[in-house]
Amino acid sequence: MPHFRFETRFEGPVAGIDEAGRGPLAGPVLAAAVVLDRTRAKRSLLRLLDDSKKLTAEDREKAFQALRKSDAVLIGVGAASAREIDRFNILQATFLAMRRAVGALPAPPCVALVDGNRPPRLACPVELIVSGDSRSYSIAAASIIAKVTRDRIMHRLHERHPGYGWSKNVGYSVPEHLAGLQKLGPTPHHRFSFAPLGRLL
Repeated sequence: MPHFRFETRFEGPVAGIDEAGRGPLAGPVLAAAVVLDRTRAKRSLLRLLDDSKKLTAEDREKAFQALRKSDAVLIGVGAASAREIDRFNILQATFLAMRRAVGALPAPPCVALVDGNRPPRLACPVELIVSGDSRSYSIAAASIIAKVTRDRIMHRLHERHPGYGWSKNVGYSVPEHLAGLQKLGPTPHHRFSFAPLGRLL
């Protein structure tokens, strides 16, 4: 379960950072930066937080709403488009989304706790935490914000581009999505640099 042990090593605001959407064939990659005020965050909120992949869609939505409503939480969200993914590669586009997320925070953090083992270049010091979304409250919160925000974007894109099943698969390489690609061809939101798309085309 997540905890605050990483955050308490630092003085000042600590941002947890995580991303969603590195693997899909379509849509942006999303990053979120979340600062939790450890002295004011309620237990009822913290109990909702965990790695977004471990939560049901209903529980993610409940945690998302609680984070958005809490006055103990600061949130920044950043994205990199499919075109930017094709231009820079998925890793660099993810780092770009993370920089944008930190830049969207109301105030700069003193340090960023980043889920993973590759450090993005940010305007503040970076501390890497492998499996951080299940070990840090701040990163768990960021994983939830990033996942729910990206899913909502893909649901809206589904309305503009029906036929690929994005309301269910959110852009991942599943049979319904691949069948839509074969039938309808790609959209501007597809990642042309990804091998499965290149083979289909």
